[in-house]
Amino acid sequence: MAHLLREVGLDFIERAPVRHVFAREVSATPEAVFHALADDVPGWSQWFSAVTLARPLDGGARREVRLRGGTRFEETILVAKSPEVYAYRVDVTNAPGARAMVEEWGLAPAGTGTRVRWTFAVDGTAPFRFACGLARPGLGRAFRDAVNALDRRLTSAAS
Repeated sequence: MAHLLREVGLDFIERAPVRHVFAREVSATPEAVFHALADDVPGWSQWFSAVTLARPLDGGARREVRLRGGTRFEETILVAKSPEVYAYRVDVTNAPGARAMVEEWGLAPAGTGTRVRWTFAVDGTAPFRFACGLARPGLGRAFRDAVNALDRRLTSAAS
């Protein structure tokens, strides 16, 4: 059953009860990575294996995302500043116990490539927060695998 989450802003990332930050360097440029994140929303399912569907809504101001296992999100884009940051808030989800969620993808030049930093910030019921804390290793693996797949996709497209 889908439910509305709290409407929070980008500042929630700094004060969220559960906050995971992962970073990785890739060879693709910040501009290419930003384009894949913000402009090619349907392409997420090609490089982020947990994503089965991603589509822009309302001219790109919002997104619908579906994950393997049936979790669904409706999101509002909070920041799309090329090529530095892409962030969104989850407004509606079927994830039980969730109360607020924001994700931020920060991009910075790293040599000829990009340092990609993903921040996952959430609040919810005590069991939800506990489960999200336990999920850190799995989220880290999912991030690593997704960013590696994105890098392969972008560097093969540039060749």
